[in-house]
Amino acid sequence: MNIDMIFGDFPVLESANIILKKIEKTDVKEVFKIYNNEKVFEFCGIIPKNNIDTVEKMIGHFERDYNKRSRIKWGIFSKNHSNKLVGIIEAMDFNQKVNMVTVGYFLAEKNWGKGIASEALSLLIKFLFETANINRIQAEVMPKNMASKHVLIKNGFMKEGLLRQASLWSGKGVVDLEIYGYLKEDYNK
Repeated sequence: MNIDMIFGDFPVLESANIILKKIEKTDVKEVFKIYNNEKVFEFCGIIPKNNIDTVEKMIGHFERDYNKRSRIKWGIFSKNHSNKLVGIIEAMDFNQKVNMVTVGYFLAEKNWGKGIASEALSLLIKFLFETANINRIQAEVMPKNMASKHVLIKNGFMKEGLLRQASLWSGKGVVDLEIYGYLKEDYNK
């Protein structure tokens, strides 16, 4: 794992339709639209935020977590929507001993079903395997989250199993989680 490639200069990743880059305080309105929608977090361990000031402080926490080298959140900016922030994708729980990271993502509701999450995840996978030299990428998904599971499978992840009553998620209590994994050796095939 080349942790400095992740936590040196903030990595900017780009494809034909999107840019993954740092979320700034100027993006607060778009971030608030995402965090203020209960539907976005129906299958996440995140409690929606109903106060824009809270969301603005949260953006500061994104920076703090990045500086602590514990988590990196990219804004997903759509080139087709005047480079507006349409979602968030993150890498967290860096385990350097195993050379593994966990990823997660969520989009503003009006951008669901347009292939944006899949394109963002594809960019992140390429960066994590090819640039950061990660060996294993995993994602934890609530069993009823069919859309997220579809994005993972489309991008090469395999369902590895179900952890029953395995995690305490904010606002959800103790939940079952399906684990999806993607190994560098599978990516290189």
